[in-house]
Amino acid sequence: MASFVIYDYIVFCLTIVVSLGIGVYYAFAGQKTTSDYLVGGRQMKVLPVAVSLMVSFESSIMMLGFPAETYKYGMMFWLSNFGFLVSCLLATRMVVPLVHPLKITSINEYYELRYKSRHVRLLNLAIGCINYILYMGIVLFGPGIALESVTNFPMWASTLVVAVAAVIYTSIGGIKAVIWTDVFQSVVMLMGIFAILIKGTMVAGGVSKVYEYNKNTGRLDMFNFDPDPTIRHTFWTLVVGGCIRMVGLNIGQTTIQRVVSTPTQKDANRVLYLAGPAFFLTLSLATLEGAVAYGFFSSLGCDPLKSKQISNPNQVVPFMVLKIFEELPGMSGLFMASLFSASLSTLSSGLSSLSALAIEDIVKPNFRTLSEKSITLIAKISVVIVGALCVGISFLIAKIKGPMSQITTSVLSAFGGPASGLFLFSVFCPWGNAKGAIIGTLLTAVIGMWITSGQNFSPTLKRTPELPPGPTDKCFDVPTLGNATFNITDTPLDLTSSWTDFYSNYMETTTESVATSYQRPQGLDRFYSLSYQWLTGFLMIVSLILCSTVSIIVGRPDPATVDVRYMLPFFDQFFPFLPQKIRKKLYGGVPFELREEMLQKMNVWNYEKSIEDTDVTVKLMDETKDGQSDTKTELSPLTRTASNTDNFNSQSVNVQMSNSSRENGLG
Repeated sequence: MASFVIYDYIVFCLTIVVSLGIGVYYAFAGQKTTSDYLVGGRQMKVLPVAVSLMVSFESSIMMLGFPAETYKYGMMFWLSNFGFLVSCLLATRMVVPLVHPLKITSINEYYELRYKSRHVRLLNLAIGCINYILYMGIVLFGPGIALESVTNFPMWASTLVVAVAAVIYTSIGGIKAVIWTDVFQSVVMLMGIFAILIKGTMVAGGVSKVYEYNKNTGRLDMFNFDPDPTIRHTFWTLVVGGCIRMVGLNIGQTTIQRVVSTPTQKDANRVLYLAGPAFFLTLSLATLEGAVAYGFFSSLGCDPLKSKQISNPNQVVPFMVLKIFEELPGMSGLFMASLFSASLSTLSSGLSSLSALAIEDIVKPNFRTLSEKSITLIAKISVVIVGALCVGISFLIAKIKGPMSQITTSVLSAFGGPASGLFLFSVFCPWGNAKGAIIGTLLTAVIGMWITSGQNFSPTLKRTPELPPGPTDKCFDVPTLGNATFNITDTPLDLTSSWTDFYSNYMETTTESVATSYQRPQGLDRFYSLSYQWLTGFLMIVSLILCSTVSIIVGRPDPATVDVRYMLPFFDQFFPFLPQKIRKKLYGGVPFELREEMLQKMNVWNYEKSIEDTDVTVKLMDETKDGQSDTKTELSPLTRTASNTDNFNSQSVNVQMSNSSRENGLG
């Protein structure tokens, strides 16, 4: 078996060092307030934020799971990429116009404002934290098994390397370090992907050969329009179900934090307009890697999974990388660097998001007298604690079999579905109340955990059969992962005879098992057979029904009293072509026509209050410094949060104002 050489280690280590260097730089530059640390002072540029958002969800799950999915089940999975594209466009209609005007940092702040209830805020905080920690645990698991497959480096050790690196530069550098390391890591990631696609295709015999190998085994059969939701992959499950599933990504803290880090609402929309197509492109490239990998191993006549050279489908691509770059020192290190970069970007984004949640939802509401310096220190400590939890989860995730793409979707749907349902219910259902939101969401989470457990651990559930593996007629001295040597003969592969023999043997041995796999599931297995792509959408519908039912039973609020600043009119957002008179009737008595006016009044009041508080702070500083004042003034913790006597909800205000600006009339 080929392995890393010194040049591979140099390239790999350089990536980690540069990422840490960016974190160190931002630890000493641009971190004057907690707002700088968490949301970049809300002044981040569109392009780096869009790139950061893109790579935040393109981790080892994409680099390993997407190729593994294609390798085992074919290119049909590519259709799910449309979900990422469409979900970003939907977010410009239901996320940006809601959260950006509110100037919030945590998505959970919104729930307290919406329901006037801290309990709803804490409920979503708990669900969001569990969801993020599980997600980051899966992300950590990927590089571990990849590095183990190419260097025999223990999975637990490589997991710690990724976790420690991400924790260091995230904790010291904040969101600015996260965003700019994401930009750097995206370049490394794309270099690795293109290197694999180009070299792998060349070694396999060209595009025509890769196409032939995949077509002959049904891997290019992409369109199945069967409406049965229990079929693992169809056009409907991947396109429609995948789109609904991806909505959850854009209501998470990672996306919210980037949306509010931009200075204007137009900038936030531009971020999503750029991130959507970028999502689609990079995910498509990752899917193609699986097809190239299948063509490569078929051209060698030795399928590594069937011949037991590797034990996990997520190891297919790193195993291929060692073979195709065996004579190019440093290229294997580039791939591992790209894989670790993808995971570091996701992990750092998650750590930064959970740090923001800890500060905004736990620390600030309960410890109002803490200084900015103390709050920022707590935020950094929370990054370390969450990182340790993610390492523990990654070891548990390693026990679940299957491509990482399926593991991720199935495991996270149990919490992502209820969270997505709660968001849609809160934004578009004016009849909702706090009791309905809490009870409905808890019941949905219980249902989600039950279904997910059954899908992953039911011993009687019939699994979808895989497509035919590659041939193994050219394998000799077949080792197991990490042992012996790997020998492949130089004899050219006779395509006609090899595929004829392969198919005759394959059909004889698998026809009976395939027929058994498609027998109708019995009992609870019929329920567990719901495609993992539909699970989030199913739970969202359950959440909307349960939350609405409980809200109506306990007593829905008077539509005229609904605070429309924290809701969006559904028909205005998605059917703006309807005449205004018709849309107003569809409001159901809710005064959505006053929403813009109320938001403007709220922002004007916040601005005036911030000016007043800044004047007071400046005067105090003048007195303490014998009349000498700094060029910038930072609000104290006691003046950051203001309460409105006109019954407006309190809003967090972070203002920096120069004395010269005050002299020019802004005060």
